[in-house]
Amino acid sequence: MRPPSCLEDSLGTPLGLHEVAEKIGADAPMDSVFINRVCTGRHYSELPSEEREKNLITSRILWLRGLEPGRNQGPGCDSYDRYIYIHGTNHEDLIGAPQSSGCVQMTNRDVIKLFDAIEPGTLVWIG
Repeated sequence: MRPPSCLEDSLGTPLGLHEVAEKIGADAPMDSVFINRVCTGRHYSELPSEEREKNLITSRILWLRGLEPGRNQGPGCDSYDRYIYIHGTNHEDLIGAPQSSGCVQMTNRDVIKLFDAIEPGTLVWIG
């Protein structure tokens, strides 16, 4: 279990006030896999089993920017530079258990609903 952490390379989820900096994947099919913020066009079930075992980024990405200098913004702790997202996952059965590299994971249906309901600049508190 990884504890929350704002530090670079900690793999912990950064705490504090953030904003949605970018929304990625508006037209992607549900359960599609993203690599480097680009939709591959493949459903995670199409991948080889060893790839499906990984915690994949699926359906939508809400890229977060920290708003607290020295805590989650700036050198050594910057959430945006750490690629901290809210995103869907291929392991929905593990939602609620720390398993990501600092991201906030949601079910694919829920992340699509959230994605459609908010705009860049929406504030996000991670506590």
